[in-house]
Amino acid sequence: MLATVLLVATAACSSGPGEGVAAELTTSSTAAPAATGPAAPEPALQTSVVPGLPVADPAAGASPEDGANPAAGAPGSGSTGSGTTAAGASPGGATTANGGAGAGGATTANGGTGGGATPGGGPAAPAGNPSGGAAVPAEARAVDTSSPTRVVGTGTPASCTSAAVVEAVAAGGIITFACGPDPVTITLQATAKVVNANGPDVVLDGGNKVTLSGGGQRRILYMNTCDQAQGWTTSHCNDQDTPRLTVQNLTFADGNATGDTTDGGGGGAVFVRGGRFKVVNSTFVRNRCDGTGPDVGGAALRVLDQYRDQPVYVVNSTFGGAPGQGGVCSNGGAISSIGVSWVVLNSVFTHNQAVGRGANPARGGTPGGGSGGAIYLDGNRFTLQLTGTRIEDNHASEGGGAVFFVSNDRTGTMAVDGSTLRRNPSDGFETAGFPGIFFLGQSPPAVSSSTLS
Repeated sequence: MLATVLLVATAACSSGPGEGVAAELTTSSTAAPAATGPAAPEPALQTSVVPGLPVADPAAGASPEDGANPAAGAPGSGSTGSGTTAAGASPGGATTANGGAGAGGATTANGGTGGGATPGGGPAAPAGNPSGGAAVPAEARAVDTSSPTRVVGTGTPASCTSAAVVEAVAAGGIITFACGPDPVTITLQATAKVVNANGPDVVLDGGNKVTLSGGGQRRILYMNTCDQAQGWTTSHCNDQDTPRLTVQNLTFADGNATGDTTDGGGGGAVFVRGGRFKVVNSTFVRNRCDGTGPDVGGAALRVLDQYRDQPVYVVNSTFGGAPGQGGVCSNGGAISSIGVSWVVLNSVFTHNQAVGRGANPARGGTPGGGSGGAIYLDGNRFTLQLTGTRIEDNHASEGGGAVFFVSNDRTGTMAVDGSTLRRNPSDGFETAGFPGIFFLGQSPPAVSSSTLS
C-alpha cells in the first residue's frame, strides 16, 4: 500500500521592514559566528551570511539580493489548516538497528542526580522509532564492542565515577561500562574530552544501562580536532578522518554548554568538530545551551567540519521524547551544525525548543536566534535526510518549528521519506507548503511517504 504525504500549507506570518509577505513564503538570513576557540593550523571556521531574499515561491529558486531580516515584526501563528496530498513508495525490506532501553530508574554514581533519563525514576522508553522501517547502512550501525579496549567500573555503581569516564575518553579506544546489573547515572564533574592522538576510534557503549549527566552544570562530551589543547594531529584539522567518535546505547542527560563560546558555542550534551561522528541507539534529555544568539545552537548536539563532508549518522535515537524532556537552546533544540550533512534514521525528536529572539542576523534591539525547534542547519553545501523519523511537538520562536535549513549558496538538499512531522509551530516564519520547515536550498524538499502537518 502506498503511504500518503499530507502537506499542510501555512502563511508566513511576519515580514521585515519595507518587505511584504507574498506567495506564503517568508525568507531568512543567517550567519555563523567566527570561531572563537584557540588558534589552529587551518583557517578559522568560515562564517556565512545570507542576504535577505525577496518573498518567492519555494520552487522558484529565488536569487539573493539585499533585504531585511525576514522575521522582523510581530510573530504570527503556527501551522494550521489543510492542504494537498501526494503519494510515494514506502520504504520496505529494511534492516533496522537494534533499539535499547534508556537508563531510567538509575542508581546514582559519583554524586549523580538520580532518576536516569526520566523524572521520578521510572523506566525510560527504548530509544528511537521502532516502527521507522528505514534500512540502516553498515557504516551507520552500532560498533562491535564485545572486545573493549577499556572498561569503566569494576561491577558496582560506586566504581563508575566521573573521573573514570573522563580518563577513559581521554585514553580512547572502545569503552564499555561495568557498573552492576541495574541502570546507573554518572554525573560528570568535568567534561569528558577526546585526545585527538588517541584514536583512531573512540566508542562509548553504555549497554542501555548508563546515563551520562552534566548535572545541569556542564557539557558532557567534547571532541575538537582544531583545539590545540586536545592535540593537533594533522596540518588540516578541519578535514581529517580521525578520531572517529561513536556514542551508542547511552543516555545523555542535563548537559549544559551555556556560556561556552568555543567555535561559536552550543552542544549542551556533545560538541564535535572534525573527524567523524555517529549516534546509535541513544537518548538525549533535558540538555541546554545558550538561550540567545543568532547562530548558537544544538542543545544536544553541535557538529562542525566532518571529514570530506561525509554525513553524521543518527540512528534509532531519541531527542526529548516526552514533555519536559526536550532540549532548549537559542537555535536547534536538539541538533545544530554549520556545513555538515546529516542522515537521520528511525529516530524521534519531540518537545525541543528554539527560544532565541530576533532570528539571524538579529533584528535591531534583539539578541537573535529562535529558529529550528528540533534541527538547525546552516552553511553552504550540505544535505539532510530524514527517514523513518518522527518530529513532533517541537517549537521555534522564530522560524522552522521542526527544521531550519539554510544553504547559503543554494546547493543544499533535503529529503523526507517515511517520516512524520506534525505539531511543530513556527511563531515567525516557515516555507509555504512545508509546515514546520523553513528551507532555502537547491530545490524544494523532496517528500515521500510522509506526513507533514
